Amino acid sequence: MNTNQTNRDCFSCKFGVFAAAVGSAVGLGNIWRFPYLAGENGGGAFLIIYIAFVFILGLPVMLSEFVIGRRGQGNVFRSFKQLAPKKPWYLVGLMGITASLIILAFYSTIAGWAFEYAMISVKNIFSPSAGVVDHAQVFEQFHTATVVPLVWMTVFILITAFVVLFGVQKGIEKYAKILLPLLFVFLVIFSIRGLTLPGSVEGLKFLFYPDFSKINGGVMLSALGQAAFSLSIGMGTMITFGSYIKKDDNLPRSAFSISIADTFVAALAGMAIFPAVFAFGMEPTQGPGLVYVVLPAIFEQMTGGAYFAFGFFVVLIIAALTSSVSLLEVPVAYFREEFRMTRRTATLLGTAISGALAIFTTLSFGPLKHVKLFEKTIFDNSDFFASNILLPLGAFFVVLFLGWFYDIKQTKDEITNQGTLTVRLFPVFVFIIRFVAPLAILLVFLKGVGLI
Repeated sequence: MNTNQTNRDCFSCKFGVFAAAVGSAVGLGNIWRFPYLAGENGGGAFLIIYIAFVFILGLPVMLSEFVIGRRGQGNVFRSFKQLAPKKPWYLVGLMGITASLIILAFYSTIAGWAFEYAMISVKNIFSPSAGVVDHAQVFEQFHTATVVPLVWMTVFILITAFVVLFGVQKGIEKYAKILLPLLFVFLVIFSIRGLTLPGSVEGLKFLFYPDFSKINGGVMLSALGQAAFSLSIGMGTMITFGSYIKKDDNLPRSAFSISIADTFVAALAGMAIFPAVFAFGMEPTQGPGLVYVVLPAIFEQMTGGAYFAFGFFVVLIIAALTSSVSLLEVPVAYFREEFRMTRRTATLLGTAISGALAIFTTLSFGPLKHVKLFEKTIFDNSDFFASNILLPLGAFFVVLFLGWFYDIKQTKDEITNQGTLTVRLFPVFVFIIRFVAPLAILLVFLKGVGLI
């Protein structure tokens, strides 16, 4: 096993690890997906269960991926080959690479919508002076069109490629250090603005006052699935980033800090959205349309709504970008190390593959909306295959590998930095990845494919 980092890219400092990994975890899952799932599943009760799953299950699985990456010292494919020579565990790595390319495709589609809505807000459409606007119709006309959604999707994926092209320290780490603090600042501003609105306290009650009567098996599994999706588990990003973490960095502390930050951003997103939703008498149970239909209607009624609309969709773009960069780095690292490509060539290839997929996912709302498989559009199938099959299976095999196949003494050696750190909860970690996490992830998978 190769543990030499001399000729390998790595993050320059602990904050670089934090910023890049949090940037990977904090994305559309927090700003777009979490609020509407919380709205559909009872608010406060969902939030509490989600937080519990993040720390009880998500954190150990993330730590497992860090261990595999740093121990294997390679891309997600090579790390498994290093740790399990002549065994088929490398197939888990290929699953992660496939998932990252597919997710990047539909991420680019949704992020492209945010670009368009930022431009619409500049035109001052989201303001009382613009008159009455049918926001459902605006969204329908835009995202079912052909040219404009493709243009914005292309812009987004090219920006992603630009960042990845400069490498780990000068690209991913550098821009994460800029974008992540900017994201936090914007979210805090929006949260404060939301709390100043009359009636906003009802939104806070919805988000933070749990009604446990709303909890059922479906809510539990939705919270568990969101915790896994939000932390970028099972898609190869944390294994890839783990290979860039220095040998003297504290992996448990990094995983814990990332989980804290990711949860904080999800809560901030809820605080930015639900007080405004309740203040203007909207319903929180609007599903995926919450961000692109309900919020624009709120901005339209708000003093200075156009400015807040522009800022919000910029936040959405930033969140998507910090995640998309990590998603693209997964196949880029694979192409570089397995096929001896330059970073430029590997980046172009990864961008081309994901961009080609993104063309189909973007057009599946318009010209290709009638192209269906199992009664799902191309976008829906891409989302389903990656989120409901590849991600849970990837996470399942990660904990199965580290919990049952790989030498537990080697795992402890990596987590404790060759015995220089004291990790008192290591037995708890082992118990979770051996028994609790596999069962929980299996339940998420079975729910995702409709078997329970």
